Amino acid sequence: MAIVLVVAGHSIVELRDVRIAHAAYLFVYTFHMPVFIVITGYFSRNFTFSGGKARKLITNLGVPYVVFETAYSTYHWAVGHSKFEISLLDPYYLTWFLMALFLWRLSTPVWQQIRWPVGAAVIISLVAGMTELPGELEMNRTLGLVPFYVLGLMLKPDHFEMLKRPIARVFGAITLFLGFVFVLFVADKRMATSWVYWKTGNSGMHVNNIVGSGMRLGLLFGATVLVIAFLTMVPARQTWFTGLGGATLYAYLLHGFFTKLLDYMGWYDPAFLHTMPGVAVTAVTGALLATFLCTPPVRWLMHWALEPDMSWAFVPLRRPRSV
Repeated sequence: MAIVLVVAGHSIVELRDVRIAHAAYLFVYTFHMPVFIVITGYFSRNFTFSGGKARKLITNLGVPYVVFETAYSTYHWAVGHSKFEISLLDPYYLTWFLMALFLWRLSTPVWQQIRWPVGAAVIISLVAGMTELPGELEMNRTLGLVPFYVLGLMLKPDHFEMLKRPIARVFGAITLFLGFVFVLFVADKRMATSWVYWKTGNSGMHVNNIVGSGMRLGLLFGATVLVIAFLTMVPARQTWFTGLGGATLYAYLLHGFFTKLLDYMGWYDPAFLHTMPGVAVTAVTGALLATFLCTPPVRWLMHWALEPDMSWAFVPLRRPRSV
């Protein structure tokens, strides 16, 4: 469900001259990546540097990052939009998430030793906004969004059980509806879209640190509320798309080639697309694309790039000696 929001959001990015499209884009971008980050943090609770988990970090994040950073940079160059340049320290397009996730997961043992980890992460996020951070290692996003990762680390299964209650679903639906209404009639006119990208600090947003910190706090709080509301909508039972959830990274990393191709080909030029029906058709197409890219055939075809067998690159694991 989250990856559908991501791909649909990327699909309508060129149609934001339509008011409803811009509001939907801003609304979805407020919480769609925080959802992924919170869930990622939750499933990283048991990360350690032993037992082969560090190797999985390299295999499942490090190698795909190098592959897709190279692929996207080459793809961008091949269509004549820039000179050929690959910078592994400066992520291009979608690959920033792999870089940030790699660094967040490395920090997991540290957060688990801090008494108030979420509070510390919020402070780091606010201080990062006050600082002129370099573009390398995607530092603005890595530090700005880290509270969501730490929040995920602190969650327990019982917290998710609470979200399955019928009353929670009612409040979740109401919250999402009111959130969209707020964005449509208030934030859409008053807030720059760049805020939800988390790519620049306060100076880059042309505000002082007081205003910038207030905006960051507001975004952190609002996104957390929307993440909770969104999670209440997730079915508690098995559905036809439950199995697809294990392959969302495939959809995330592969869909950019399609959305970029449409942009390069002038797909968004027809006037029809810049209408409400056109936005709806484009968003649905993006949702279908996201679903297709999570299917077993795609996973089988692209397994070598996203889940490569790198056992040959590591020394054998040592088994503990019996006493």
